[in-house]
Amino acid sequence: MAMATSLSALTSSFSSLSFSSQISQKPLHSLSFSQFKPMSVKSAGPKFPAAIVVASSAAVADPDVETVDLVKLVKTRLPGGFAAQNIIGTGRRKCAIARVVLQEGTGKVIINYRDAKDYLQGNPLWLQYVKTPLVTLGYESSYDVFVKAHGGGLSGQAQAISLGIARALLKVSASHRTPLKQEGLLTRDSRVVERKKPGLRKARKRPQFSKR
Repeated sequence: MAMATSLSALTSSFSSLSFSSQISQKPLHSLSFSQFKPMSVKSAGPKFPAAIVVASSAAVADPDVETVDLVKLVKTRLPGGFAAQNIIGTGRRKCAIARVVLQEGTGKVIINYRDAKDYLQGNPLWLQYVKTPLVTLGYESSYDVFVKAHGGGLSGQAQAISLGIARALLKVSASHRTPLKQEGLLTRDSRVVERKKPGLRKARKRPQFSKR
């Protein structure tokens, strides 16, 4: 009985060997591997839609377009330049000089071919200087103001423009003198920076005194 079981085990082992020998082995070079696509490295920066990029570029170009439009407007409204106009006034403050031309319009103020709010950086005090003569007479929406200013800073130029507008309004009507003079808009402010003195740090400032 034991002999029969050993013979059956041997036959089963030989049959398994014969089955494994029948398996066809493929050569290594015939094995096909799927080709891997190279990974595309993308920038980690923020993604912006094309529409936003186009809009931003258009917004950057807008100031140049506005400047060109204002230059054309001034040249069409002032044929012959500033000197050829009738209602003109010159104002001065510190080192600033402003030549002002008034024309009937809607209240636009253009300084050196730029809008007044843009040129004066939106400073409410400087804009108030410019508008005060017109507001005093109630002409804030009756005249367009064209200005050519140079010298000094924006504060000095704004006050020079105010004096120039007041003087130009006198050419519109002599009756404007009384209300403008009552507000002090026809007085030229002669204050300037005091010069530095030799031996001093500034106009009045002295170096520290040392007794010993």
